[in-house]
Amino acid sequence: MVDRRLSEAIDHWQARFLGNGVDPSDYERLAASISEWAEWSDAWSAAALVHERLGREALAAGRSLSAGTHLNQAAVYYHFAKFFWVHDVAEMRRTHGRAVSCFMDALPHLRPPGRRVEIPFERGTIVGVLRTPAAAQPHAAVILVPGLDSAKEELRPTEQLFLDRGIATFVVDGPGQGEAEYDLPIRPDWEVPGAAIVDALVAMPEIDAGRIGIWGVSLGGYYAARVASGEDRIRACISLSGPFTFGKEWEDLPSLTRDAFRVRSFSTTDDEARTKALLLSLEGRAGQITAPLLIVAGRKDRLIPPYHAELLAERAGGPVELLMFDDGNHNCTNMSYQHRPRSADWMVGHLLG
Repeated sequence: MVDRRLSEAIDHWQARFLGNGVDPSDYERLAASISEWAEWSDAWSAAALVHERLGREALAAGRSLSAGTHLNQAAVYYHFAKFFWVHDVAEMRRTHGRAVSCFMDALPHLRPPGRRVEIPFERGTIVGVLRTPAAAQPHAAVILVPGLDSAKEELRPTEQLFLDRGIATFVVDGPGQGEAEYDLPIRPDWEVPGAAIVDALVAMPEIDAGRIGIWGVSLGGYYAARVASGEDRIRACISLSGPFTFGKEWEDLPSLTRDAFRVRSFSTTDDEARTKALLLSLEGRAGQITAPLLIVAGRKDRLIPPYHAELLAERAGGPVELLMFDDGNHNCTNMSYQHRPRSADWMVGHLLG
């Protein structure tokens, strides 16, 4: 009998794993070794431990570049061990702690290195990682916002594209995400935490307050657009596979996705979660987006159908470019090479041009 949750994870996310740093050989071994969902977290954690040990051995030997590479790889694997493990929050949190530990230990040894930034917000903390290119300061910067089941540990391949082009990056765990998900629930009004994030950035002497952009993926694509709708310090916005109204697709979402939203929105029932999901909407807000907006989407997206992107493009209040791929899946991870560099170039044009 096929394990539905396991098949959902593999069918929906294989391209995502490979596109966000998982070694293809590791993925092949993992996929072949897991026969049911109950084995998922342990299998990914075991693979992560191999990379963590390599990283700590390299660190002890003074091989810092290798240490950073291995520890960052371990963080990504631990993240994928916990990203949908919401049925056991205690175990998810333990695994998540290992992801964060590896990532933080990797930061000084990345090129360029990273710095942890903690932003007090309401009853919790928004945690971000700042990395700045070697070019002269102050830097233009882009805020990178993960999605429903993502976190800052997963976004390094996209982050590197901006860094390579001379733009600083600030990858965040906002409400309902990563380190913030245990104290701050998912919320629709991301212009509020967005303002706190921008406040923190503009206070940094190495950041040019007049050249800040935002990029978001999946539900983070909604968050990015929502921030741009209420924060005039955002000079350019990229929304990748973001929903216009998240709850519209509730019944068609994979059960793993619905469960993740229920837990991270602090809902007690599926009905309560659906009601909250409908509040995540750009209705009445899209017209307030006046900064240049790039919308990237795929016509074969099974989670967020392409009409969401088309509706945002139609309703946005400023200049819009819609990049729609006929064969693109969710987040267009099956064709990252076609949109990631182009998106980074687009951001360069608006922040550095």
